[in-house]
Amino acid sequence: MKRKNLESTPKSRWLALAGAFAFGVGAAQAQSNLDKLSQFKTTGVEEFEVIEQDTEFAQAIRETLERIRLPEGFEIDLYAIVPDARHIAVGPQGVVTFVGTRKTDVWAVTDRDKDRVADEVKRFAPSIDFTIPNGPCFSRDGFLYIAERNRVLLFPAAEFFYESPDVAAFNVVPQGELIPVDEESYNHSARVCRIGPDNKLYISLGQPFNVHPQEKIALYDEIGIGGMIRMNRDGTEREVYTYGIRNSVGHDFNPANGELWFTDNQVDGMGDDIPPGELNRQTEMGQHFGFPWYGGGSVRTNEYKDDTPPEGIVMPEVEMDAHAADLGMTFYNGRMFPAKYRGGIFSAQHGSWNRTVPIGARVMFTAVNADGSAGETMVFADGWIGDNGEYLGRPVDVAPLHDGSILVSDDFTGALYRISYRG
Repeated sequence: MKRKNLESTPKSRWLALAGAFAFGVGAAQAQSNLDKLSQFKTTGVEEFEVIEQDTEFAQAIRETLERIRLPEGFEIDLYAIVPDARHIAVGPQGVVTFVGTRKTDVWAVTDRDKDRVADEVKRFAPSIDFTIPNGPCFSRDGFLYIAERNRVLLFPAAEFFYESPDVAAFNVVPQGELIPVDEESYNHSARVCRIGPDNKLYISLGQPFNVHPQEKIALYDEIGIGGMIRMNRDGTEREVYTYGIRNSVGHDFNPANGELWFTDNQVDGMGDDIPPGELNRQTEMGQHFGFPWYGGGSVRTNEYKDDTPPEGIVMPEVEMDAHAADLGMTFYNGRMFPAKYRGGIFSAQHGSWNRTVPIGARVMFTAVNADGSAGETMVFADGWIGDNGEYLGRPVDVAPLHDGSILVSDDFTGALYRISYRG
């Protein structure tokens, strides 16, 4: 895998300047290890951080799970203790599950005896210094991609190499070239990636503001910030696929027709009950979903209420409760759950951070009709908000296991849950 040739990629003014950016000492050291791994050389790192699973903390989480409400016949159990667990990528071979975080770690989670409880959780690729490695995703042929705040890495044989501290690793988008370095932020920097039915890599790029100012619009549209980009799996032929997103932290493709669906977190500070959260459906490249002219659904933002929105705005397929913070989502095509769930969408609501009465912290289910439109949306799993309003957990992502059950990540408790159906 070669480093992307900037002169052969689509032209934009920030890419032309990217090569001139000088790495700091810490970044240079990290790049040195990455260079060694891309040449199949050892880094000298020999130890993993391993997370103990059989603890009093694990038992306390199991007690919390006893209060979770599910449809009849479903059960929820603790699958693994995974600190800061965010987005989930289940290996195609069923060997290991990779879990990203909004901090500096990626975790490898293994269930060796297939009793549907993890036996081992350890840090993945410990010689690499990750920065917000929120978004792992797998290709169908077993290549693992990890989308960080401002870099995308490839691990072409992660399910094989994860047992060793040294893993084959390559740049897809080198550090500082996913977005302009000047646009790096601590806010809305959790990227999500998926491989589409066209075998291209799709990455969401949240914009860092509550509502970004007008002087940022042209730059963000050019780069794909506040939208979604796609590229070849080697990082070439990058293009903006989706416009008008505030901060999407979950997307997936409908296996029935290849359409892209995604969640979006909407504008804060407009009151407890507006604007709604969004579950969106994209049917062709280049569609615009309204932000920053719309704060969520048809609710106009205060900052842009007197401005004319672009033509052809696509309104959300589903309006969710305001401020519930809709994050990760997945289409369900397993065989364990009853037929009504097959082909539908499970999505995680992280929970409100500033609503007067907290809302969210639950897993939602949205049926998908035969014509590809959204059917009924219902609460599937809830109970992570205590009777006194405090959070007992905050779901982030949902991913199917090979047996047809689903995993739910929780970055508040630092855990993965497994929901299964007994009938």
